[in-house]
Amino acid sequence: MNRYYLHKVSAEDLVILQQISRQTFQETFAVHNTAENMKKYLEEGMSKEKLAAELSSPQAHFYLCKTDQTVVGYLKLNEAPVQTELNDPNSLEIERIYVLNAFQGKKIGQVLLDHAIELARNLKLDYIWLGVWEKNANAIRFYTKNGFVEFDKHLFTLGTDVQTDLLMKKQL
Repeated sequence: MNRYYLHKVSAEDLVILQQISRQTFQETFAVHNTAENMKKYLEEGMSKEKLAAELSSPQAHFYLCKTDQTVVGYLKLNEAPVQTELNDPNSLEIERIYVLNAFQGKKIGQVLLDHAIELARNLKLDYIWLGVWEKNANAIRFYTKNGFVEFDKHLFTLGTDVQTDLLMKKQL
């Protein structure tokens, strides 16, 4: 059985973070979106400059999930005021939680989610929340199974395509 561990991302990990960010996003969403929209989002939303700026915020927390020396997924958490939507100081946002396709079904998503929940509890926050694409049925099922409930919606632009994300939260 593989053992997975989390590594807090630092500026020295920028290239690895960009690689895993782009690869997991591509694997997850390329089949449902145009090549042009994917290219635009990956170039703008996951550029080294943008990721470096996100990493520099003390309220943003990135973690790589590894097995041995292989990065298999990652997690991005946001405290207020850098949250994408609510900016509630009593909450923690899961902005990104991604696992490589080859490692799906191995409980890595659960490891990442459990870490996020533990961090939110350690910070004595009231709830944890996230946005998930309304067409990502597997992710919605996963979050629902873990006690998240839908409370709103928001728009997410991928390239030139405006999509709807469900906002879900879990009381702590």
